[in-house]
Amino acid sequence: MSPGLLRYLAGRLLRALLTVAGLVTIVFLLVRLIPGDPVEAILGDQAGPEEKAELRRALNLDEPIGAQYVSFLGDMADGSMGTSFRRPDRSVWSLMREVLPYTLVLALAALAVAWSVAVPLGTLAAAHAGRGWDKLASATAVAGLAIPNIWLGPLLILLFGVKLRWLPLPGDDLAGPEALILPALTVGTALAAILTRQTRASMIEVLSQQYVSAARARGVRSSSLLLRHALRNALLPVMTIGAAQLGALLSGTVVTEKIFERPGLGTLFLDAFFARDIPVVQGCVLVIAIIYVAVNLFVDLAYGLVDPRVRLS
Repeated sequence: MSPGLLRYLAGRLLRALLTVAGLVTIVFLLVRLIPGDPVEAILGDQAGPEEKAELRRALNLDEPIGAQYVSFLGDMADGSMGTSFRRPDRSVWSLMREVLPYTLVLALAALAVAWSVAVPLGTLAAAHAGRGWDKLASATAVAGLAIPNIWLGPLLILLFGVKLRWLPLPGDDLAGPEALILPALTVGTALAAILTRQTRASMIEVLSQQYVSAARARGVRSSSLLLRHALRNALLPVMTIGAAQLGALLSGTVVTEKIFERPGLGTLFLDAFFARDIPVVQGCVLVIAIIYVAVNLFVDLAYGLVDPRVRLS
């Protein structure tokens, strides 16, 4: 492995570690700005001052913010991420570990939907720029960006679950793969629209390059020209855009899981948020942020390995 590549990999890894360290502090501070008192949420309005003070001491909420921060760092270091206010017998990580696979499966399914729509549609749009396929891709991208998840999800439920009865309704058995179709479509639609536009733009730029014109002059078939010569190079910036949109994808799962009554980090986060369960809220936010940073790091490293121009710059 060349020294230039080693420096590139080390620099990207250091930047990711510093980002995670900053996120830990930011999450701790922002979560404590959430309106509402956890003690009031747990005990209700009927509890007396003595009961509230006792619970506040038990939850360490009476300590100075500096002491709470040190305790928070200790919980991060030992991997427990603290203890849930609502369930003192359970660590935050144990609660998240139960539901994290559901969120990851939904995110991967949404990515599969987005890429399976965006790459073919964007490629066809670039190959037929200004014609029918291009107009169809543009209309699809605009519609995908304009429709929010909170509206698209109930619309799909009404159409495919209530009217046509092709797919299960929210709350039905989640064991079958058909229960994943509507949530994946809901989350993946906006990302598919973004990637379609980026694929089209990148393909048009690559198709204008001289080596593509030379391949066309040699009589290379149109399908081979698009797939072997143009698409491979055009996908590099699309990969970067796709990674940058991961945060939006994960935030989309938060709303979508609640709409479709699916277990996952989103449902756990919203339930903890409304109950003012601070350790669970900050644990969910931190895990989503770390996943986002890790995926961006992976794409950065892959981008540098694939394209020498990136690491040399």
